[in-house]
Amino acid sequence: KAALDGYHAIPGVEIAVFFPTGGTSEIQRLQMVTQEGKNVAVYAVRGNFDDAQTGVKKIFSDKELAKEMDEKGFQFSSANSINIGRLVPQICYYVYAYAQLLKDGKITEGEKINVVVPTGNFGNILAAFYAKNMGLPIDKLICASNDNKVLYDFFRTGTYDRNREFVLTTSPSMDILISSNLERLIYLSTGCDAAADAALMKDLSEKGSYTVTESMRQFMSDFRGGFATEAQNEATISKIFEDTGYLIDTHTGVAATVYNAYKAETGDQTKTVIASTASPYKFSHSVLEAIKGKSAVEGKDEFAVVDELSEVSGTPVPKAVEELRSAVIRHNTECDVDKMGETVKNILGIA
Repeated sequence: KAALDGYHAIPGVEIAVFFPTGGTSEIQRLQMVTQEGKNVAVYAVRGNFDDAQTGVKKIFSDKELAKEMDEKGFQFSSANSINIGRLVPQICYYVYAYAQLLKDGKITEGEKINVVVPTGNFGNILAAFYAKNMGLPIDKLICASNDNKVLYDFFRTGTYDRNREFVLTTSPSMDILISSNLERLIYLSTGCDAAADAALMKDLSEKGSYTVTESMRQFMSDFRGGFATEAQNEATISKIFEDTGYLIDTHTGVAATVYNAYKAETGDQTKTVIASTASPYKFSHSVLEAIKGKSAVEGKDEFAVVDELSEVSGTPVPKAVEELRSAVIRHNTECDVDKMGETVKNILGIA
C-alpha cells in the first residue's frame, strides 16, 4: 500500500502490485484494491506470498522481456526489499530508536541494545544488522517468526529448509518460506564469495534446502531465532493490552512473545527495542478476538469490528482505515503465477 500511495500519479512511472489471494488481512486488501491513480495496477495472485515473490523475481530475470521493455522505454525496479534500496531507510529506524533511548536517559552513550524484529522476508532485521556494522551499538539481533518458522530452524540448526507446510496465520506479512533477504546475509557470511552463495541458492531452488558451514554460522552468531504460535501470539496481545492498555498488532505480538521467551531463557536484561511494524487496525479481527474473544467478531463485518476495537481500546480509527469505508473498489482482477509476466506486458501495452 505504501508503494502504491507513494507512486500513484507520478509521471513516467507505472506501478503494478501483486498480492497473494487470501494472504492479507481484509483491511490490507482494501487498501490495495481501492487505490486511485491511472498509473496503478493491482492484481491478486492465485497463490501465496512465496508464489508471488518468486513470480516477480522470474519477471526480473527474463532477458527477453527486459529487451522488449527497453525498446518501449521501460525498465523494472522494485519497491519491496527485492530492491536493497528498501533497506537503506530501514537502517534509520534503529539509529533513531537508539537516539531516542539516549535522549530519554534509558541508556548511556555507547551502551549496547538488543533488537527484536518480526520477520518473514528478513529485510527489516537485515537493515538492523547493517546498522550494527555501521557502528550502531547493537548486541543481539533477535529474529521473530510465526508458525512459518523456517528462519528459527535455520538459526538453530544451520540448515535452511523450505520443504514444509505453508501456514496461513494472523500475521500474514510473515507467512513466507523463501526468505529473500537472507541471501544477502549468506553472501556476507561466505566472505562475499559470489560463487559459494550462488551454489547454496541453487540448492535452495532445486532441492528446497541448503546447509551453511560452521564458519558461516559463527559469522551469524549475533542472530537469535524464536517463534510464536498463534495461541501464544493471541495471549501476548491480550496480556499487553490488559496490563498496559497498549494495543499491538499481530506481527508485533509475535515479536513481543519471542522477546519474552528469549529473556526468560537467557536472563539477558539488555535494553531491547521491539520493532512494531503495523497498526492493529490493519488486523482488527485478529486483535479484537485476542482481547475480547471469538464471540466479539463472529458475524460482524470489517468496519463493525474496527469500530468496536476503537471503542474497547479508546483509540481513534486511523484516517487511512476510516477512508476505506466509502472507498470504491477499483481493482478486482486475479491472475495465475505463470501469467504474471504476460500480465505485466498487458499493463504496459507491449503484449
